[in-house]
Amino acid sequence: MTSRKFAMILLSLAIVGPASAQSDPVPLPYWASISVDEARMRKGPSPDVPVIWEYRRKDLPVKVVARFETWRKIEDPDGTQGWMAARLLSRTRTAIVTGEIRPLREDSSVSAAVAYRAEPGVVGRITDCKDGWCLFDVKGRKGWIQTDHIWGD
Repeated sequence: MTSRKFAMILLSLAIVGPASAQSDPVPLPYWASISVDEARMRKGPSPDVPVIWEYRRKDLPVKVVARFETWRKIEDPDGTQGWMAARLLSRTRTAIVTGEIRPLREDSSVSAAVAYRAEPGVVGRITDCKDGWCLFDVKGRKGWIQTDHIWGD
């Protein structure tokens, strides 16, 4: 192989970049959720670095703030940041209720009837977020919640 051909191969690899960067084209930061029953947050992007937190809450919302190969640096609802294997995360949108007991309304309006109430810490799936409201689904019980009453929107 000539040195020119070798240089062209190296140049093309440098332009393309690592395969993992290509597999997650979503701009940073973005919302995700923990997809397994148990997941560990680490100090760095490697299974060889210390665990700083262990999560036992599937669907907990997290914010992905950085990427490195098959690892994602996340921020949890308390603001703690660390690294988690990408395979432990899902793009399923979830949120956690913050503050105090919050009403889930039948429509996206403060004057709509209350369908349910959710305590702080309740996690649900969110869809149809618009105009300061999200449809919040907690195991089949759905209602509209104001986005300033949840973390994960």
